[in-house]
Amino acid sequence: MADTPGADARGAMLPAARRQWLLEHLAGRGVLRITHIARIMGVTPVTVRRDVNDLAGEGLVERVHGGVRLVTGASAALPGRRPDATPAIGMVVPSLDYYWPEVIRGAQDAAQENCARLVLRGASYRVDEVRHQAEWMIGSGAVDALLVAPPTRGAEAEELVSWLTALAVPVVLVERSAVSGPYRRHVESVRTDHAAGAELAVRHLHGQGHRRIGLVVSASSPTSGQVRDGWHRATADLSLPPAPEVLVAAYYEPGWGVDVDQVLDLCAEQGATALVVHSDREAVSLVQRAEERGVRVPGDLAVVAYDDEVARFAHPSLTAVRPPKYAIGGTAVHLALDRLAHGADRPVRRVVLSSELLERDSTGVPARTPRQATGNRP
Repeated sequence: MADTPGADARGAMLPAARRQWLLEHLAGRGVLRITHIARIMGVTPVTVRRDVNDLAGEGLVERVHGGVRLVTGASAALPGRRPDATPAIGMVVPSLDYYWPEVIRGAQDAAQENCARLVLRGASYRVDEVRHQAEWMIGSGAVDALLVAPPTRGAEAEELVSWLTALAVPVVLVERSAVSGPYRRHVESVRTDHAAGAELAVRHLHGQGHRRIGLVVSASSPTSGQVRDGWHRATADLSLPPAPEVLVAAYYEPGWGVDVDQVLDLCAEQGATALVVHSDREAVSLVQRAEERGVRVPGDLAVVAYDDEVARFAHPSLTAVRPPKYAIGGTAVHLALDRLAHGADRPVRRVVLSSELLERDSTGVPARTPRQATGNRP
């Protein structure tokens, strides 16, 4: 793929150079909108339409409603390109060591199966870092489509999503959903229904006889809000009595020790016999602290972890809700490749996948009388 010059340089191009750049940019990308091309080139839509008309007259491109695409076979004439050039799918994820490795593996396998190449960049949950990585991929001409898991809450996050949707390459949100623009149009996405996953956990515990089922969610996770929504929905639908609902610090933060003791105190005060805990790391740490305080899991307190990253390695092994991480990655690649093949004419797709619950040793029938969680409480 040719290097992508800056907007000022493209705007100053002679018509012939502009048309050459346009042909190279269209190669392997399906349909591009005239307005997107104009924005990237730093010229007016009228100028782009004039170039498109000239190229269409030569049989190199064809006009579609609101956009343009390369005529099949035309890319073979471009300098340095092969007719069967492998599409490159960029992927920007907020973590490379928790949750996301399985998503990446699914994307990598799907790319290989479809003769595509995955270009991975690690970022964070910060808007500026996500944009930096995406800009690097797009600006260097390294990718033909982009999979990204951006922040979606707040004014800066909304601005980032708007910027992503204006890019000249297809963009698929991964484990996120968002709308963009004045008409609040949906952005192509694939995500887990985390609310339904939390409901699954509550109903599992309810089926075992638990009635006061609490919730513990990590303040550091963008998934916590959806998990909370599902817990509220399930407890309301089952008409369950009040139970602890606690937003806690991440297990590695200084405030975690205070938060986990507060959770166990509330369970004792309110008679809660079960907890749904997001995420795995907080669940494992909570169970360890419960044992130190003489609270038996699952005898006194049943625990369902949410994420299933390390839940099976805990003692006791934790029952967990497992999001379909591998399928999320593979589906994202398929959406991007399909968009490259069919262009802007295809309707936007929003794919929502379901989690599964894996029953292990941390859940069971509750004891008749919940044990008071005092133990070695300082």
